[in-house]
Formats: sequence, structure tokens, C-alpha cells
Amino acid sequence: MHPLRRRGPLPLLLVSCLVITAPLFAQSSPAPLPIQPPLHDGAHDFDPLLGNFTFNLHYMLHPLTSSPDWTDMTGTGACYKVWNGRANLDTVELDSAQGGHMEGLTLRLYDPDARQWRLYWANSRIGRLDPPQVGDFRDGHGDFYTTDTINGKTTLIRFDWTRMTSGTPHFEQAFSPDGGKTWEVNWITNQTRTSDAVWGQPQPGRRSTPPPGSEPPPPSTARDGQHDFDFDFGTWKMHIRRLLHPLTGSTEWTEMEGTTVTDKIWDGRANLATVEADGPTGHLELLSLRLYDPRAHQWNISFATSDSPVLGSPSVGGFTDGRGEFYDSELYHGRNILVRFSIWTVSPDSVRAEQAFSADGGTTWETNWINTYTRVGDKSSD
Repeated sequence: MHPLRRRGPLPLLLVSCLVITAPLFAQSSPAPLPIQPPLHDGAHDFDPLLGNFTFNLHYMLHPLTSSPDWTDMTGTGACYKVWNGRANLDTVELDSAQGGHMEGLTLRLYDPDARQWRLYWANSRIGRLDPPQVGDFRDGHGDFYTTDTINGKTTLIRFDWTRMTSGTPHFEQAFSPDGGKTWEVNWITNQTRTSDAVWGQPQPGRRSTPPPGSEPPPPSTARDGQHDFDFDFGTWKMHIRRLLHPLTGSTEWTEMEGTTVTDKIWDGRANLATVEADGPTGHLELLSLRLYDPRAHQWNISFATSDSPVLGSPSVGGFTDGRGEFYDSELYHGRNILVRFSIWTVSPDSVRAEQAFSADGGTTWETNWINTYTRVGDKSSD
């Protein structure tokens, strides 16, 4: 992760103390502090990726193994604006001459306080987000870093973006097993913009195949729920009731009115729901990225708001008899609690969703967020 480039001025009290305790015979004025340039506001640094693109991918089959084997894939992708450009969703579908197929997405969220981006990648074969890459752009060059376990060893991972405004952006991924002393580039992508993007065009629809030589996991006996969220595609009017102080015994609620739009990804095996709502407590911008894991036959749901653009721990679960329930464990006011998210259809044009907390391991639950939806638009991306 890049360090911040600007250090703020010394606190006023500290500056005063330094002046007061200086020797009385020192008559010269202290040297002025250097003026640091403001941090670059990168909220629109990824705007050049918006639209439809063709892709050429060159990648290493076995990174960090001294293997010289590389392969190539070609295909198409589309990048869609979210939160007026302060977030975006990038989808890609690629094929190799050997018959391999890759279907992936990247959700990018901009943090206006840190002035950094978080990049979350997922492959439809797995249906789970990788650890986010975090970083920013400097002079048109974007570097983003994270750590992950590669071949059983903690490894630094770098994403590198260049040529952003050329119409032919260039991307590289590199691994470092030695703390950044050396880097091995293992993924090179060149893409060419072809047109503006409309949701669902192109619409990836074929799940990724396993890498060459790997054994597929044994089939799950659970019900295949890859289209359980199809009912949610489209535009909805929503009413929100929210408990202001959960797990305190408070019964003070507030209400909001807004709109939510759910768009299809990967032919329904993923989707993105965006929410805008207003009420006495202010304005809400929220998104929910839902990914289907075909191995476990479960959904992974991650949430973020525009004022806190970091995806939290995913809620994991599925649908039974038309009702979806998803769970995760989180810290709340310093204590670990269970969180449950539920959603179900009330009628063809109405849906209800609730969030509840449990501080006693699931023995009791307190509902603290209730959404009611009424359809106002046709299903999108059909």
C-alpha cells in the first residue's frame, strides 16, 4: 500500500512550545515548513475503463515455480459506472485456443478520505472475492497491493495500470515472495475500447472452467440455486425502517424512502443491487454484490456504502422454499455478534428483506432493518 504523500503541519500547541523553548538569543526566524501539494482526488481515475472492450490476455500457468509456460486468451468485457464513477463494475469473458474459458468481474470502490481505491476480483468458477488490492494513481500510473497465500506461502500481489487514457489500457499482475525485493510478472492484459457499455451487453453467461491439469471438485448434493435471485432483477421502489440503536433495548426507529436497481451478471449467477434512499437521518448510497459459489451451492453477499466504501465480511447462505437466509459474524461495538440477512418474495411485484443481530450465539435475534420493495420497472438484463 502506498504511504500518504502529504504529512499535515505540526499541531499548533507543539509549534508554540517549540518557539517558546528556543534559546532567547536566537533572533533568526525559523525556516518555513515546506508546502506539500494536496493529495490527488482520484475519484474518476478509472473512468477511462468505462465501456465495452476487447481483451488480449497473456498469463503464466504456474507462477513462482520457475516454469516458462505461458498461455493466451482473448475475449470481451464491459465496465459499468456505479455511484457516479466513485465505484464501477468490470466484467470479462475470455477463451483460449485450448478450450479454456474464464468469466470474471472486478468491483472497484473509491475511499474519498484515504483517496485510494479498493479492487475486488472474483472468478465465476469459485464465486468468492479475493482480498482487495488497495492503492492509487500517480501521474497516470496506478499501483495496487495486497497479500494472499500462493503455493502455501504469504505473497505480495501487485496490480499495475498504465495507458489509461489511450483507449488501449494496459494491466499487469506480479507476485513477490520476498517482501517486494523482486517481482515476477505473471499476467498481462491489453484491452481496446469499442463502444459505450449498456448493462448486459456483452452479457457473460458461461462459467469458468478449471485451469488445465486441475481436478474438478466433487459435485455437491445440495440444491443448485444459481438462479435464486432472478426474481430481484429490475427497478424497485423501497421503504426502509431502521432501528437507530441495535442491541441496547432501544425502540427508536427511523424511516427512509428510495429506489433500488438489481442488474444481472454472469447470466444470473451474480448480480449487483444499488440503493439510493433519503430520510431524516440523511442520504444513503448502498450496494450489494451477490456471487454464487457453484462448488458449495451457496451465495456470498457483500455490502458497502459510499461513505464507507469497504466491503464487509460476506453473508453466506442460500434459499429454502423461496426464502433466502444468509449469515456472518462481525464485530459490533467491540463485541462479536452474529448477523442474519433474510429476503423473500411476498408477491410477483413485492419483496421483503430484514437484517437481524444476535449477541447470544443465535439463541435470540433482534430485527433492526426492514426493507419493503414494490416493483416499478421491468426485469433488467433479460
